[in-house]
Amino acid sequence: MSYQPLAIYLQDKHSISDEFEFARYAEQRGFDAIWQADTRLARDCISMMGALAAITTRVKIGSGVLPFWPRNVATLAATYSTLWEMSGGRIICGLGAWWEPITSKVGIRRTKPLQATREFITVLKKLFAREVVTWHSEFINLDEVELDIIHGDTRPRAIPIYIGATGDKMLELTGELADGVVLNYMVSPAYIRKAVALVRAGAERAGRDFNTLDRPELIVVSMDKDRGKALDAARELLVQYLGQEPHIMKASGVSQELLDQVHAVLGWPTTKEKVQQAMHLVPDELVQLVTASGTAYECVEKVKEYIAAGCTCPIMYSLHADARPMIDVFAEAFPRK
Repeated sequence: MSYQPLAIYLQDKHSISDEFEFARYAEQRGFDAIWQADTRLARDCISMMGALAAITTRVKIGSGVLPFWPRNVATLAATYSTLWEMSGGRIICGLGAWWEPITSKVGIRRTKPLQATREFITVLKKLFAREVVTWHSEFINLDEVELDIIHGDTRPRAIPIYIGATGDKMLELTGELADGVVLNYMVSPAYIRKAVALVRAGAERAGRDFNTLDRPELIVVSMDKDRGKALDAARELLVQYLGQEPHIMKASGVSQELLDQVHAVLGWPTTKEKVQQAMHLVPDELVQLVTASGTAYECVEKVKEYIAAGCTCPIMYSLHADARPMIDVFAEAFPRK
């Protein structure tokens, strides 16, 4: 049996002190990476990545994913360069083009996301390589800009860039341009197969070796001996995504009728009460289609489905107060080094 990389996903569901405890424990149990969410406007991933770098020694630490729209490419290059130094080269730069309605609500015009992503990634690579960059376009304006590192480690920054991609064209662009794709959660294995095929098409069109591209996937894990309790925990999160990030739900074939029904109850921002009001709209079948929910055995088997569909490293997000039992289950199901 070949070695299977494993990762854990951390976000604002858990306290910061709990995040640190889970990160340390995942590293102790042989997990390979920790991905930190940039959660809406609730928790910033950059601050957390610096802290995670300081309390771990081996695992890779990725941003899962950071929206680039509000950021200047040069200052962001300096940010990741600093994280790279702090972590001893363990950083993964995961970026995304953000989503509606949050972009318009904070005053950002999210136009031409494919072009903007292409330009941002291209220029960021040049800056990581310590090149002097002059670039003038609709989205980026730089005049002879570089990472002007004088002291310390002056080497080029070997920071892999991953794109959090959901739509067909963005997936193809990822295969063409990036070092990896962060595949979304709340999607079906069938969607993952299609997404991987699109990444492959983009890579082959650009003359790249598809097998060198990493394809981790965020996977919601709701595990409990009480199957109904596990499904309800996942259902609560799923309702939020149906109402707030419908582009992800559409990718797995969720009907517009259900999206409209949920959206009529909640939008962005929302409340826990509104989420609970909408939970009855979501059937068990949909919960199990797009999450790893149920008993420990059911969760492991579902994750295996995602791996078979083309995911290279499951990034598992535990919905329960203590993520350590989930870490234990998967460390035993997929033997560690």
